[in-house]
Amino acid sequence: MTTTLLPNLLSGNMEFMTQVNVPIYDPAKSTKKGSHLYLTPSAIKHVKKILAKHLGEKCFRLSVKRSGCSGFTYVVDYVDSFHSEDLQFSIDSDLVVFVERASFPMLKGMCIDYIQNGLNGALKFINPNQTAACGCGESFSIEEK
Repeated sequence: MTTTLLPNLLSGNMEFMTQVNVPIYDPAKSTKKGSHLYLTPSAIKHVKKILAKHLGEKCFRLSVKRSGCSGFTYVVDYVDSFHSEDLQFSIDSDLVVFVERASFPMLKGMCIDYIQNGLNGALKFINPNQTAACGCGESFSIEEK
């Protein structure tokens, strides 16, 4: 894991983001070196805050499912354990992110940010693999290979 000064794609400002490289746990040991996921400090803070409110749930899990008018939607779960096929990313001593193995090719290189807009806030997924999104922003598409 490294923390790097990178441009925030939403604001254009430089911001420190945590880059997570190769998973620390990979049951099949098949993840290619250089695979990564980014979380901004605001996303890390938000996820930790949510996990603190959910007793027994210690982990943040990401996956993708077929849904919506564009084809796929992000699925965020707060869980107490991981599935045997999940990839495990240690963000720091207080936060572990699990990613469904089948979803990882669609999520590789993605930046997760937390955007606060007045009283509302939401996780923002900035995915370089995404080729289109529906008008409401609930689903996205990728070029399937």
